[in-house]
Amino acid sequence: MTDTILKALRRDEAGKSVARKMRQAGQTPAVLYGGDEAPIHLALDTHEADYLFRRISVENTIVDLEVEGEKGSVQTLVREIQTHPWKATLLHVDFLRIQKGVAVDVEIPLNLVGIPEGVRLEGGSLEQIIHEIPIRCIPSKIPEVIEVDVSGMAVGDVLHVSDVSFDEDIEVTIAQERTICSVAAPKAEEEVVVEETDEEEGAAEGDTGPDSEAETDDSEG
Repeated sequence: MTDTILKALRRDEAGKSVARKMRQAGQTPAVLYGGDEAPIHLALDTHEADYLFRRISVENTIVDLEVEGEKGSVQTLVREIQTHPWKATLLHVDFLRIQKGVAVDVEIPLNLVGIPEGVRLEGGSLEQIIHEIPIRCIPSKIPEVIEVDVSGMAVGDVLHVSDVSFDEDIEVTIAQERTICSVAAPKAEEEVVVEETDEEEGAAEGDTGPDSEAETDDSEG
């Protein structure tokens, strides 16, 4: 689990026109909600926020919000980042206030470790279906990444969620039968058939070529 710090300003005004002026001034509107407290409207330095979000795994990193004028920091998780559809600039950020000992839902990056035997020895290909695992756990137990060793997988093998071991403090919130990855057979035979078909078609065209040219010359004569 990674903790990081982001500074914020409390703002009293809200609305589209206010948000537009904030963005023009280099600020990004944000809101902090969760727990028993009322939502708080915030303003982030756009450059600092964008730089931070590009460096961390947003889905599972605890962000310590330091709100100007407030004592201490607030531990949060980023729940949503809205960006401009084609400029990719920040538009709005939602933060969820987390409470000690209270479970939260997060998505953890899934990394496949090793080269499967089916790829290394049989020429197959590894196909990863799931890249993030949704889990539920208390904030202090949130893992940075989930790593799964796939080096023993042969061609035709399939790895399901149920095949992965998780810490007892973690509740997996995705169906156990879901496929994480599989090792597909090599496609060499299919490629050979395609090549042979192309060669046969080329030969057939070559046989009719001279006759066609002769007929064309005769008609012009």
